Amino acid sequence: MQIGIFTVGDVTTDPTTGRTPTENERIKATVAIAKKAEEVGLDVFATGEHHNPPFIASNPTATLAYIGAQTERLLLSTATTLITTTDPVLIAEDYAKIQHLTDGRVDLMMGRGNTGPVYPWFGKDIREGINLAVENYALLRRLWTEDVVNWQGRFRTPLQGYTSTPRPLDGVAPFVWHGSIRSPEIAEQAAYYGDGFFHNHIFWPASHTAQMVRLYRERFEHYGHGPADTAIVGLGGQFFMRRNSQDAWNEFRPYFDNAPVYGHGPSLEDFTSQTPLTVGSPQQVLERTLSFREYAGHYQRQLFLIDHAGLPLKTVLEQLDLLGEILPEMRKGFAEGRPAHIPEAPTHASLVAAAGGARDTSVHGEDTATGTSDREAVDAL
Repeated sequence: MQIGIFTVGDVTTDPTTGRTPTENERIKATVAIAKKAEEVGLDVFATGEHHNPPFIASNPTATLAYIGAQTERLLLSTATTLITTTDPVLIAEDYAKIQHLTDGRVDLMMGRGNTGPVYPWFGKDIREGINLAVENYALLRRLWTEDVVNWQGRFRTPLQGYTSTPRPLDGVAPFVWHGSIRSPEIAEQAAYYGDGFFHNHIFWPASHTAQMVRLYRERFEHYGHGPADTAIVGLGGQFFMRRNSQDAWNEFRPYFDNAPVYGHGPSLEDFTSQTPLTVGSPQQVLERTLSFREYAGHYQRQLFLIDHAGLPLKTVLEQLDLLGEILPEMRKGFAEGRPAHIPEAPTHASLVAAAGGARDTSVHGEDTATGTSDREAVDAL
């Protein structure tokens, strides 16, 4: 089980002080949080991709490369990479480069994005969001698996005899998750390719998460990738911890009540009862997190959002210290009762092993087939 954190990079006023961090402070805080995550023993750090205020999460590749240079073990990922508005040629180059720079410590999560104005900023139409996601991802896979690509689609200029460089490290592309809050189409796309499915698991009740994960697992098996319970699943989550439960409630309440994504909606009490948000002691966070298996089954990755809503950096780092304290018990709990046939989360090393070993990519070979054409992928999805 991989355990880590993700950030959406929001720049939010601290309601207890009235102070808003600068963009520079928030960017630097993101790096500090990632380094702290490795220090306390977490496995994964993921950053979102937003191109609109009040976020600083644009250009995730620069952020991940910078963090990668200052860490040794931490797996770097995204939450999410916009496969709809980002050219798949650029994605192929950027993440293969980070693969090389970090010795394989990178994977990525694909998503559509649901902020309408962003699409035209990049010359796209949100009404084509699903079609863009399908076509662009089919092309991305070919760019990573074929040395020479000839391609033509609806949404970008054709490619003739094109080779994406650098080639993926050891001849193995980064593992891909498909991330979604409420889109069954994304779950279907993940299942079609046998990729991982990450459910955001923040704003919705357990019943919705269970439904989405079940759909993905069933379709994963339908497409012949293996039994449903062997599908690769990740979940999000949120917590706020203090050693005393009431202290946690008192301290977090003003942040919850005023944050743009929560404020003026359900009460903190209702939100914690109806969604995975956990506010309380470390033991309560531990028990609530382990209970996710009751409706999601055994899964491979758990990421938490802990640096949002205007929380100061000092508080976020304290949350990471507390998470580090319960991390051994969390790992032990996730391992209990886990059947031997359930796979672990893919890593670069495991993908290389599954491919039969590393391949020298310095010499380009002939054009190869993927076994599935772009048109077949689009028609199926």
